[in-house]
Amino acid sequence: MKIIQILPELNSGGVERGTCELAEHLVKIGHESIVISHGGRLTQRLAEQGTRHITLPIHRKSFATFFLVASLRKIFLNEKPDIIHVRSRVPAWIAWLAWKSLPRSSRPRFVSTFHGFYSVNAYSRIMTRGEQIIAVSESIKQHILKHYPVDPDRITVIHRGISNNFYRPDYQPSNEWLDRWKAQYPQLHGKYHINLPGRISRWKGHEHFCHLIHALRQKNLPVHGTIAGSCHPKKQEFGIELRALIETLKITEHITFLGDRTDLREVMSVSDAVVSLSLDPEAFGRVSLEAMGLGRPVAAYHHGGVAEQLDALFPDGNIPPGDWKAAAELIASWIIQAPLPPLENSFTLEKMLFQTIKLYASLTSNKKSTTSDHS
Repeated sequence: MKIIQILPELNSGGVERGTCELAEHLVKIGHESIVISHGGRLTQRLAEQGTRHITLPIHRKSFATFFLVASLRKIFLNEKPDIIHVRSRVPAWIAWLAWKSLPRSSRPRFVSTFHGFYSVNAYSRIMTRGEQIIAVSESIKQHILKHYPVDPDRITVIHRGISNNFYRPDYQPSNEWLDRWKAQYPQLHGKYHINLPGRISRWKGHEHFCHLIHALRQKNLPVHGTIAGSCHPKKQEFGIELRALIETLKITEHITFLGDRTDLREVMSVSDAVVSLSLDPEAFGRVSLEAMGLGRPVAAYHHGGVAEQLDALFPDGNIPPGDWKAAAELIASWIIQAPLPPLENSFTLEKMLFQTIKLYASLTSNKKSTTSDHS
């Protein structure tokens, strides 16, 4: 099979990482892999893995982007892929229009992945145009069915997954890394280390995290919170608000900003607990799964894809959404003795890749397009 994946850019994030993982697997098992995007840091990784990258400014949320329909149509005609797989709304619109302009008899199969709880409107509806729609969690499937007239048979839930070899309970950072960590953050020595990973934003629950740390310090518990991530350039005002809140709560000495990390696996592996406090449901929440894979107890608001992970792997970590006081009480009990996630993780990268290839194969074995049913 020849598969084209299309997304805005290739810098960082779960969508980008999943695209690269699938592309690598496709090449490894003998298929041809092409990725179309505006480019980014991960293009080198794709090239090293044997995937061709085609650069198009398909990331721009602008009407001018629609002029790329003709370019994309030409690529489709030249490449003759078996599958077109779109992973974001703007690229999906361009790809769908280009695909629709092809002769029906020569159209490849069209797949879309619903990666998030997109706002419900005509713009987002493009993600339901796939002949088959991949939902990254059961929560996302229910979101689609609630808001769009989609046949449930066209939706396949394929949970995101992690490598059990890369994220495993017995993982230990190198001695060199540990020495640097201890030297850089001596304030963590002897403390119960609680980590909140993720870009700093209001919806990720950073204010709740501050209140959680404050509540635990009020109990004279020896905790220290770390925030792994930074503010988006357009969200700097919230970063200022957050630091002001920390000063108001008088917990400046008890929270450390770690900035963006390329070593998040190491950071989480030396944490005593990891939290997920997103105010709105996560579509899947891969970082929570990574932390559990490393054997770290995860306390998380029980909604969205993270709730599905906790229900399956670590129900001890469930917290009512928005209740940071309950989170504080739960973690206070963990300081004495924390439960640990199971050694076996059912949300594996291998399973995700197998199910995706199986979906592709089922489509290519049935060449008849179902476009007329839902376009």
